Amino acid sequence: MQKMVDEAGLKEQILVDSAGTGSWHVGEQAHRGTLKVLRQHGVAYNGRARQIRPADLSPDTYIIALDASNLQDLQRYAGKHPKLFRLLDFAANTHERDVPDPYYSGNFEYVYQLVEDGCRGLLAAIRKQENL
Repeated sequence: MQKMVDEAGLKEQILVDSAGTGSWHVGEQAHRGTLKVLRQHGVAYNGRARQIRPADLSPDTYIIALDASNLQDLQRYAGKHPKLFRLLDFAANTHERDVPDPYYSGNFEYVYQLVEDGCRGLLAAIRKQENL
């Protein structure tokens, strides 16, 4: 998403961040399979896992879940947040609603394609909603 935001010339208007609902991997790098696929697609990433916190819940912040389980966790945590969505609800090229965890399948490329599709649609929706 950050690469798309940068390429659209919107890095001053849109801040992209990532946080999990659980604390299992806080402080760790992304999985080596994820990092490999990102490198193959020219996406630089050196972030570390962190857990969502109350400061992330501004009404102006888009909060995006990757699957139904995370969406439910976020609904419990954030309540009826006005900008809480599931990523693949914005995807144009799939009927999947949940991004599968590639840790179990090893299908990091497929997950990248799903996330890219969802991010493309999400960015278009944000641009329209926020008049960017």
